Amino acid sequence: MHTQTNSLPSTEDNIRETPETVLIASGALARAAISLRDKLGWQADVLAIPALLHNWPKHIPAAVQKRIAELRGQYKQQIVVYGDCGTAGKLDDLLAAERIERVAGPHCYEMYANGRFDEMMAEAPGTYFLTDYLVQSFDHLVIEGLGLDSRPELREDYFRHYTRVVYLAQRDDPLLLRKAQRAADYLQLPLEIRSASYGALEQRLVALMNRS
Repeated sequence: MHTQTNSLPSTEDNIRETPETVLIASGALARAAISLRDKLGWQADVLAIPALLHNWPKHIPAAVQKRIAELRGQYKQQIVVYGDCGTAGKLDDLLAAERIERVAGPHCYEMYANGRFDEMMAEAPGTYFLTDYLVQSFDHLVIEGLGLDSRPELREDYFRHYTRVVYLAQRDDPLLLRKAQRAADYLQLPLEIRSASYGALEQRLVALMNRS
């Protein structure tokens, strides 16, 4: 079951033509894709695939393939807004066969890090990254998604090798900053804030849209 991230259509929306482009986005990147679409005036629909699949990345290619098949013939162009996200190249194999492009990058943290991801990992290999989306969804994706709500003792097993939390903030939002601190406190790790905006995600998605 997919999530259409556009708001409910008005009467005017019902009579407009369907955009030629659809962005098939990870749930973790869908809001950013919508913000960029609106900011840059693109005529494109954005459809999200549940972000919870990041806990089981082997299922991501099949979910993307299903969405591609569902939308085939409805749009002139499909663009996938995903990193590799732990699929070990399987997502790229699928997209090559389908002749569909995706934004480049291994994952959203690298995209948002503005070219500094490798540097930050070299500083502290045990870095746990947060984004706006993950800050907002931490309880659902991390605590519930990893079963820590019912087995809190597993936290030490999951996170014993992490040494810090870095929040790559897309927005300067006091509420999100408080939630990021709460997540870091839960993990019992120090928090660092890095202002990121949309980083390389914006540059790479703009390049794909312009090429189209």
